Amino acid sequence: MKIKLVCIGKTGKNFLIEGENEYLGRLKHYVPVERIEIPDIKNTKKLTFDQIKELEGKEILSKVNPGEQLILLDERGKMHSSVEFSQFIQQKFNQGGHGLVFVIGGAYGFSDEVYKACSAKISLSKMTFSHQMIRMIFFEQVYRAMTILRGEPYHHE
Repeated sequence: MKIKLVCIGKTGKNFLIEGENEYLGRLKHYVPVERIEIPDIKNTKKLTFDQIKELEGKEILSKVNPGEQLILLDERGKMHSSVEFSQFIQQKFNQGGHGLVFVIGGAYGFSDEVYKACSAKISLSKMTFSHQMIRMIFFEQVYRAMTILRGEPYHHE
């Protein structure tokens, strides 16, 4: 089973890139993980928010292969503790398929088509984080989940 994180735009802060790469390096011992960056839509000044979401949505859905489960990181999604998140990932792995595709949307959210295609929505916090920061936080939480599932001492209760 593979985990992909699809995100709109690039991270411009070196400390966040270093943090992402740290956890991606750690994760390779547990599960294949891929980070997919979709470039920001160009020339958006004449577009409505809905048009931007539609264009981003087409790009997002083009990154999801048949048999993969689409999971949105969404402010209205279900919140989990770290242990619950590890159980969520284990449950998704147990359901089978070719992989899990988590998505961090653009500034205006997701298109209706993306919402219709998803199998779950999760929220990492009631707080709002920048799209750049949430990527590193997400990879850390996936790493934490893997160590919880293996009974390793990274997570403390």
